[in-house]
Amino acid sequence: MSDQQRLSVVRGTGALFWSNAYVLLSFTALFWAGNSIVGRAARDLIPPASLAFWRWSLALLLLLPLAWPHLKRDWPALKDNWRIMLLLGALGIGAFNTLLYTGLQSTMALNAMLLQAAQPALILIVAALLMKDHVSVRQIAGVIISLAGVLAIISQGNPAALMALDLNRGDAIIAFAVLLWSVYAVMLRHRPDVHPFSFLAATLMIGLVCIVPFYAAEIFRGHLIIASRESAPAIAYVAIFPSFFAYLFFNRGVQLIGAATTGQFMNILPVMGAGLAMLFLGERLYAFHIAGIGLIFTGIFVAGKGAASPPLANAKG
Repeated sequence: MSDQQRLSVVRGTGALFWSNAYVLLSFTALFWAGNSIVGRAARDLIPPASLAFWRWSLALLLLLPLAWPHLKRDWPALKDNWRIMLLLGALGIGAFNTLLYTGLQSTMALNAMLLQAAQPALILIVAALLMKDHVSVRQIAGVIISLAGVLAIISQGNPAALMALDLNRGDAIIAFAVLLWSVYAVMLRHRPDVHPFSFLAATLMIGLVCIVPFYAAEIFRGHLIIASRESAPAIAYVAIFPSFFAYLFFNRGVQLIGAATTGQFMNILPVMGAGLAMLFLGERLYAFHIAGIGLIFTGIFVAGKGAASPPLANAKG
């Protein structure tokens, strides 16, 4: 085979990959699931704010060459909408992943992935409270069922622990992070009408500013990144795959098949994450996990398609 033929094969394969939404979204789910796996695996090597800071710093460096022309053009709109941009950057970038990595210091990646499955139900609640969205009886029932699944996971199937508020600290932190992400997802409807690259770059910058004080506090307390063979690859993974490629693949998937179908398909994320946690971290699946995820997915089904369709979002992970 000549070099020109090989080049044609590579181009054809690339074009086929870029036009298949389900392949792109499968990689997106894999990369985002891997974020929690790496966050848990690196918990003794990289403090949570440090991991979040270097993740988004390197992701911003990767993004800027693509985003810069759009950022210059969209700057007036971003500046005019600085309040909502500040809120979105603080919640979606500054808070969510920093809290996720903090929670993973003291809970299983399996728990983190399954708790994130409740986001569609929480988005319904937040939209009803903040935006006065109409919520049907069926959607309320779905939310209640999904929240029962969340409570089953964070109480580890022990109602007495729930009543005594004797919960795992990591689970509680991640549940709070999921709630903040749900607020972010609802508030996205107020984002300025700018190019996706401009929006992502601006929120990354804002989020990094929010993370800096916590990163500085870790350094001041002597909680430093431990130099090891695993530290650099962990940071590189979370910066490149769930932050950069997953964002591109997710938005391409939405472009190809629409937000609603994409939202339904992305429900594979917690299932994929649970599999990775058991495969790479040796975590065990307990009965309360199965009961919890069963209730969460049942609630999403009962609530209907509207509850399971996330808006276009940043590289969540």
